[in-house]
Amino acid sequence: MLRIGWLILAAAVVGCVPTAAVAVEGSSAAGPIGGTDIRSAQLPPPGLYGGSVQLYAVANEYVDGNGNVILPDLRLQRGRVGPFLFYVPDVKVLGGSIAFAGIVPAGTECGVLFATQRARCVSGVGDPYVEAMWSLYLGKPHPSRDPGAFPVAEGLTIALAFGTVIPVGKYNGFDAVTQALTIGNNLWDFAPIVAFTYVSPPLIADGTEVSAKFYWNNYLENPATHYHTGSLINIDFAVSEKIGRFQAGVAGFYAFQVADDKLNGVRIEPDGRKGVVLQLGPVLAYDMPEQAASIKVKALQTVITANTVKSTGVALTMVKKFQ
Repeated sequence: MLRIGWLILAAAVVGCVPTAAVAVEGSSAAGPIGGTDIRSAQLPPPGLYGGSVQLYAVANEYVDGNGNVILPDLRLQRGRVGPFLFYVPDVKVLGGSIAFAGIVPAGTECGVLFATQRARCVSGVGDPYVEAMWSLYLGKPHPSRDPGAFPVAEGLTIALAFGTVIPVGKYNGFDAVTQALTIGNNLWDFAPIVAFTYVSPPLIADGTEVSAKFYWNNYLENPATHYHTGSLINIDFAVSEKIGRFQAGVAGFYAFQVADDKLNGVRIEPDGRKGVVLQLGPVLAYDMPEQAASIKVKALQTVITANTVKSTGVALTMVKKFQ
């Protein structure tokens, strides 16, 4: 098989986004929110891959559904390290490749919701995220203008996947409710996924890529607090240019709840606390074919928010083929 250039962040449960339930259920929605961007539907050649994601993010000013800042003193900082494994067996299913991924995040959160609170920190291992994926490449690869770079997967790749967050990470309901500090979320999340990646013929450099990955996150009730987060759709996307070993562009995600949050089975007024968030920022990847490895950095900044917080974050991803 032709070795197509790639970079994987398929299981980034440590995404930069604190979302809808910040003041009640902790500092983020469960799931791979904001974790994917470039090459999101593509799979590498068969083999075992591994790497890690390092994340740092800060959040402030909880905004309600009408755009009013209701927690002006909110300050949260999050640091995460997420080692992951990614396996592509040497088999074909309906003409496409399959893959299995898993990540276990760990780290620290610090901060306050109110000026009268004393800043505290919590740390530990978070909730693992696992994903199974099927990918079908419908294009025709061509060589890069850089003879040392991976070939370019010109054309369309489509993918179907299913992801699950397993709530076994460190969780304290009191910290989550009173100070929005939590490493795990104590929530099962089941996410059907659809993705595509399209790479144009060479126009500027080696080809312009458009990628998007659609997640439908469905949550079970938190048994500790009886809080039920409404199902959430998030769309991770990127538009970038392939330039030899480099790939650079703009990445982001748009997440919105399609169902109300409920407490003890009752809708939370006045708007079901439905969260909406759009984040945008630059993304840059560098491939190292001789090492069978890639590295990527991405920064995101909140542009639109409702029933969530404003946040800024940066993530560094490193990945390498083991065998």
